[in-house]
Amino acid sequence: MRRTCRALTLAALVVAAVGERDVSSAPTAAQSAPGGTAPLPERFGLGRPATPDEIRRLDIDVTPDGHGLPDGRGSVAEGAALYAAKCAACHGRQGEGATSDRLVATDAGRDFAFGRDPSLARAIGNYWPYATTLFDYVARSMPLAQPGSLTPNEVYGVVAFLLAQNRIVAGDAVIDRTVLPKIVMPARDRFVPDNRTGGAAIR
Repeated sequence: MRRTCRALTLAALVVAAVGERDVSSAPTAAQSAPGGTAPLPERFGLGRPATPDEIRRLDIDVTPDGHGLPDGRGSVAEGAALYAAKCAACHGRQGEGATSDRLVATDAGRDFAFGRDPSLARAIGNYWPYATTLFDYVARSMPLAQPGSLTPNEVYGVVAFLLAQNRIVAGDAVIDRTVLPKIVMPARDRFVPDNRTGGAAIR
């Protein structure tokens, strides 16, 4: 009896969520109860297909070659002001790290020695292979309390400031969708595609 009541409650919840009087697509007690013989419906009638505009607003990833970068621009000076207001509390005034990760470091040790020297900090300037990844991450995930709230211009500015702090671009640099993919990061040639196929080919 207890199992049947649980199944009936589930059916009621599904009907309430659908918001329709037609319960033909909702599971019955027999369909939901353990050991029931009738199969569950293929669809419960919840939700709707996403519209092209909704998909577009969520399709914001940026690839290493710069595909997906939006229009806009930002300077080191503009980014410095924004960084001080929205980023420094967690990452330090100069990107040296505070309650969150360090963002600025230029020493990779002898021969990219991260695996042998745990004291080396992995940061943008000495470890990240693509400058475009910086835009992608900041745009989607920062600032921590309001991820995705920065405009493209603001993100470009923060990216310009962080690249300047890591001595990758000049202090008067202006970053946009054309400039950013052309920036060669110091660690770029330290990363190679994983083309292993298994078996004897594994290195």
